[in-house]
Amino acid sequence: MKKIAIIGGGSWGTALAIALCKSHRPHRVSLWVHHNDIAHMLRERRVNEVYLPGFELAPEIEITQDFACALAEADYVLGVMPSAHARAAYTAMRSHLRASVPIISATKGIEAETLLRMSELIADVCGGVSSARIAVFSGPSFAREVARGDPCAIVIGSHDATLATEIQEEFFGPSLRLYTNNDVTGVELGGAVKNIIAIAAGVGEGMELGHNAMAALITRGLAEIMRLGNALGARSETLAGLAGLGDLVLTCTGSLSRNRAVGIELGRGKKLSEILRSTRMVAEGVGAASAVWALAQCHGVDMPITEQMYAVLYNDRSPRDAMRDLMTRPLKNE
Repeated sequence: MKKIAIIGGGSWGTALAIALCKSHRPHRVSLWVHHNDIAHMLRERRVNEVYLPGFELAPEIEITQDFACALAEADYVLGVMPSAHARAAYTAMRSHLRASVPIISATKGIEAETLLRMSELIADVCGGVSSARIAVFSGPSFAREVARGDPCAIVIGSHDATLATEIQEEFFGPSLRLYTNNDVTGVELGGAVKNIIAIAAGVGEGMELGHNAMAALITRGLAEIMRLGNALGARSETLAGLAGLGDLVLTCTGSLSRNRAVGIELGRGKKLSEILRSTRMVAEGVGAASAVWALAQCHGVDMPITEQMYAVLYNDRSPRDAMRDLMTRPLKNE
């Protein structure tokens, strides 16, 4: 029986722990949790009342705050921490990682300071781990639905086709279907940039701009993702698939989307600081807006929706002005 070490006890990490206990192959699962109150809650009540209420963890899932314990004898390491904490977490894990053990990132974000995708960050921090042993998870996947056992299809991206197939066969279950893809850049970019577009979609919802505006925003948002992805070497087919369009549609329209929820409150006139203070949940699109806008500038990529969301989030631009500017840009061919 193989052991999976899940690093991160938020909603997605908790949901994956539940799902992987129900996969077609039995596993030992260790869940590393950062916060003391969450760790105590999971040990005592076996339910993550803060991040994923209503779902009980199986008794065999080990809860720990010790990296050495979590990673001991692990056959797979699954990183599910917020992108802002990824470097610190992988640095702390480094001495406990064996070079032969695959690291799978399920974090959908980009490091703001370095503009590195999570697979690049892992390779940077964990120098002893070959890039061929790094994989990424992405695709349309709300944690609550995964924990409930609703059908879900996601992508496992890796430069090593053998590793991707190994993970696919090891992790799939009755409600979790995995597709493999060797376009790691595309898989990661789709998962990171769609969060920014989802904030914009939420702004439109909060301002009651209607379904026409939503459809246009999703479509033009996909065009932005593809332009940036192509500039960085990603394939259009990847961004038209589950890790791109699929995740974009879900995050822009689904009621469980944290990024969309942030946008709705912005569209209703709330300040970002007030919105973020009201929750412990992480909306990755807030940090991604800065990193993706910087990437776009570096590579000369036109990303008007991202530009306006960056201005709203970081320069106190009003959502109404941002939407007006998007509609009055110079006319062009599609």
